[in-house]
Amino acid sequence: MTKWSIMKSLEIKFIDSVIKYDGTQLQPLWIYKNYDLCGDALVSFIGPAEVTLQHMVDQEDVKENRPIYSESMVHFIAEFFDLDLEKTVYRQRLLVAIMKEILEQKLGKVLIRRGDDIYDEDAKLSVSIATLSGISTLIHTGINISSHNTPVKTKGLISDYNLDPTAFSKEVLGAFKNELESSWLARCKVRSV
Repeated sequence: MTKWSIMKSLEIKFIDSVIKYDGTQLQPLWIYKNYDLCGDALVSFIGPAEVTLQHMVDQEDVKENRPIYSESMVHFIAEFFDLDLEKTVYRQRLLVAIMKEILEQKLGKVLIRRGDDIYDEDAKLSVSIATLSGISTLIHTGINISSHNTPVKTKGLISDYNLDPTAFSKEVLGAFKNELESSWLARCKVRSV
């Protein structure tokens, strides 16, 4: 990346197997226990999403009775070993902004980001949440592959844009890793004033 060695790094992995995201994956050490990535990490996989209110982290969605469902999504799960939820919300927003940039480049059109969600006009492309565990902070973000049978109006990578979800996933993983690691480096190469 640069002539400097990075003291802190982000482990990334695309998981080839199909996994149904049901909310239980958003737990501390899930990445380490299942994929041997120890430390700050971001993984991605493809699979359906069905999160009932019982496993919903976003209490606004619980109060509004809005479970999550998608026939197929690209999922991203991140874990960071600090207990600063506000910092992780910023990381979540950065991840979503990177996804939006990549999609805009591929589609040749401007999308809308509202907080941690991406829209194409009034159609929602994503879901996302950041939360805190006893030992870490966690992010889940999903981008629809299919827009069929969703509870709200959506658009999907294949069904509406004919984009390869695996290639998209791997591009996001690399871009997010580069962004975080270059930020960590920027913090370490300046003198105080």
